Amino acid sequence: MTSKQPVQSVSTSATAVIPTPPAITDSPAVERALNRSKIYLLISWSLLYPEDEEFLDYLQCGEFVEDGRAALDVLQTVLDNNGGERAKQKLVSLKKQLDLAEKLIASECVNWQLGDLQSEHRRVFSNVITLDCPPYETLFGNDHVFAQSHVMGDISGFYKAFGVELSKDIHERLDHLSVEFEFMHFLAYKESYSRCHDGADKTQIVVDAQKKFVKNHIGRWVPLFCRMLTKKADSGIFKLVADMTADWMEFETAFLGVTPQPYTETDYRPATFNSPEGQTYECGAQDQGNELSVLLNEVGAQTFMDVKDKDKDKEEGGPVGTA
Repeated sequence: MTSKQPVQSVSTSATAVIPTPPAITDSPAVERALNRSKIYLLISWSLLYPEDEEFLDYLQCGEFVEDGRAALDVLQTVLDNNGGERAKQKLVSLKKQLDLAEKLIASECVNWQLGDLQSEHRRVFSNVITLDCPPYETLFGNDHVFAQSHVMGDISGFYKAFGVELSKDIHERLDHLSVEFEFMHFLAYKESYSRCHDGADKTQIVVDAQKKFVKNHIGRWVPLFCRMLTKKADSGIFKLVADMTADWMEFETAFLGVTPQPYTETDYRPATFNSPEGQTYECGAQDQGNELSVLLNEVGAQTFMDVKDKDKDKEEGGPVGTA
């Protein structure tokens, strides 16, 4: 015979389950974010210096164009009214750019070796920072090194906020266009994941970050950079990349509903160090000459050297007189 254990009463409030916010299952929104991330990645990859044959193979096998078209086709299908007529027009323009890229790859790039692609990259971007189309944000609109540091710090803050850092395999700065576009690829991809697995609040954080990064960063300097790149490249694969990037930025600003203040040609002033008003900076013996001159004067050797130089000049000058 078993004895019954007393059953303790449990209040309904203690057993109530805290409801979790339902996951967003808006399939068109998920597809929009996912395929936007693909376009960002395509452009990001195309601007990096090709250190191996991976990107060249991607071009020559046709997957660059195929992946781009597939992403644009989906965006056209699920765009709805996001971005209005302007966004729709830019998607059409981007598809035309891919058609041109396909023809260029078939006619010129198909027989390229890695060295050919590297040479074309160096022709446009050179081996050092070129000032006629630098792919670095901090060289735009920041005519003082302190302003550059501020912008670089803000970019770094975005990366750290989402737990990403620059890979050791990428030999570039934080403000390189390829790096910034890959960050946007990451954010758009994260949005697609968040819409499937997280609540509305977390999703909105990612969406807001994209809007801020476009408005305050790439939406400001990339349009001017694209115009400079188009002029510098003149033709070839990087001319097409410039045109694609310009169209994509116009699509993004329309789609996200942001209005950046883009830089113009008059705003492009590579930074120099200008002393703050009323301040001067001097190294130790600047007003007296360099350190060697100061030392020679202290021991009396400078005067001796000056006299010797004058005597030497007289000797080399030859006799003076009239014929």
